[in-house]
Amino acid sequence: MFKNALVSVSDKNGLADFLKPHVENGLRILSTGGTAKYLKENGIPIVDVSDQTGFPEVMDGRVKTLHPKIHMALLSRDHVEMDQKILEENGIEAIDLVIGNLYPFEGALKKNLSDREISEFIDIGGPSFLRAAAKSYERISVICDPDDYQWINEKKELSLNDRRQLAAKIFAHTSSYDAMIANELSGKDLKTFCLGGSFVSELRYGENPQQKSVWYRARGSRGGLHEAKILQGKALSYNNLLDLEAACSTLSDFTEKCTVAVKHNNPCGVGLGDTAEETVKNALGADPVSVFGGIVATNSEVDEKMAEHLTGLFLECVIAPKVNAKAQEVLAKKKNLRVLEWPDILEQTKSHQVKTISGGYLVQAADTVSAWSEDWKIIGGQPDEEYKKALSLAWRVCANLKSNAIAIASSCHSLGLGMGQVNRVDAVEQSIARMKHHHGDEEVKVLASDAFFPFPDSIELIAEAGIQWVIQPGGSIKDEQVFAKAKELGVNLILTGTRHFKH
Repeated sequence: MFKNALVSVSDKNGLADFLKPHVENGLRILSTGGTAKYLKENGIPIVDVSDQTGFPEVMDGRVKTLHPKIHMALLSRDHVEMDQKILEENGIEAIDLVIGNLYPFEGALKKNLSDREISEFIDIGGPSFLRAAAKSYERISVICDPDDYQWINEKKELSLNDRRQLAAKIFAHTSSYDAMIANELSGKDLKTFCLGGSFVSELRYGENPQQKSVWYRARGSRGGLHEAKILQGKALSYNNLLDLEAACSTLSDFTEKCTVAVKHNNPCGVGLGDTAEETVKNALGADPVSVFGGIVATNSEVDEKMAEHLTGLFLECVIAPKVNAKAQEVLAKKKNLRVLEWPDILEQTKSHQVKTISGGYLVQAADTVSAWSEDWKIIGGQPDEEYKKALSLAWRVCANLKSNAIAIASSCHSLGLGMGQVNRVDAVEQSIARMKHHHGDEEVKVLASDAFFPFPDSIELIAEAGIQWVIQPGGSIKDEQVFAKAKELGVNLILTGTRHFKH
C-alpha cells in the first residue's frame, strides 16, 4: 500500500505491529531519534533522516526534520511536473505515509518544571511535518492516532475520503496542541484564550435524541470528569455530564462535609452534617420530590450506610472521591445507576467558562463564591453561629442556581429553591412554596438572593413567610426603600457586595 514513510512519534503504542506487514511489502521508513531506536529494537529497518538530508541532528535534537529534503518529499505534487523534476534532481522519493504525534507537553505540565524546562516539550518539527503531510492528503496518508492503525491495516487501499479524514484529524491534533500551549503560557489572559481539545467519546445523543453529541476534554487541564472511573451503570449521556459538572462545581464551593443533589443543571438539595451519612440524608431530604432522577455528588467516601440511602430512590448518577467495596455491593443492586469514583473531586478548580453564540463563543473567568466573610455589611442584628452557617450555606447554594435565583436554607441543608425565573418575586414565591411544602416547621431559616432586590415587594413576602435573615449583594437604586421595608418588618440584611448571576 505504501512505499516511503516518515515516522517520528512520542506515543509508540502499536507502532511496530502496524508497520511490520508494510515493511514486509517493501516499505522504506525514514525515522529519527527515539523512534528510530525503538523501531530498530523491534527488528524494523530504518533510514535515518540525516542520511536523506545530509545534515546531522543538532541542538540536542531540536533540529531534525526541519529540512528541505524532508519537506520537499512531503509537499511535492504528483500533477506538477516541476515538483517531480525537483525531487529527481535532489535524489528524493516522495513520501506517501507519515506517522507522528507530538512531544508530551501535557504530561510535562503535571511536573514542577521551570520555563526553560517546559519549553523543551514544545514540539516544532512535529507540527511542521504533520501539517505538510496533511496539506498533501490527496496522495499522503498521515496518522497521529494509534487507534487508527487497525482499520487502516484492514483496508487494501485508502480512499481519498479516508485520507481527508486523517488529515482533518491532524489539524485538530495540532490546533488543540497549540491551544494547550497558548493557554498555559498566557495564564488567565482571556484575550489569548484558545479553544481546543481531545476527543473522549461519542455520546448516544445530545440534550434530545435528534441531536448528535461528542465529549471532548481540554488538553492541559488539571483534572476533569474524564478522569473519573465508572464503576457501574450505563454509559454517560450528554445530560448526565452536564448535571455531573453542575453537582461537582457546586460541591467545590464547600470545604466541610457536603452532599449535593442536582436536577436539570440546578442544585435541588444540598446537605451538610457532622458525618458523611448525615450529609446524604440532608441532601436527599431537602426536596425529596425534585431529587427523583437526579445526580448526587459527595465529597466523602461512600460507605455501606450512605449507599443504602442512595439506593432508596431512583437516581441517574452518584459520584464521590471513593466508593468502598461494601458500598459497591449495595449500589450494584441498582444496575442502571451510574457510579463514578473521582479521587480528584476534592482538588478540582473552576477554570474558564465557554458558551457558544451564533457565529462564535464567549469566554469568561469562572465565578467564585465565598463562605462567611467578616467584610460583609450587616444591617440589623448580629447573627449567631448557627445563623452564620445557614447564611453561608444559602449564599453558596444560590450562586449555583440559574438566575433569577433564591435559596432558603437552614444550617444543615437547603429548604426551598427558586431558580430560572424571569423576575425575582417569582423566584421568591417558588422558594417559599417549596420550603412550606417540605419544611414548614423549620425554625432556623434564612434566604439568599443572587442579585439585589429591585423593589421592597420581595421583602414583604419573605417576612410573611417568617424569614428574618436575608443575604444579598445590594446595589439597587432602590436599596434604601428595601432597607427601610426590611427594618419595618424585622428582617435583618447581610450585604455581600458581590452578585452571582448564572445564565
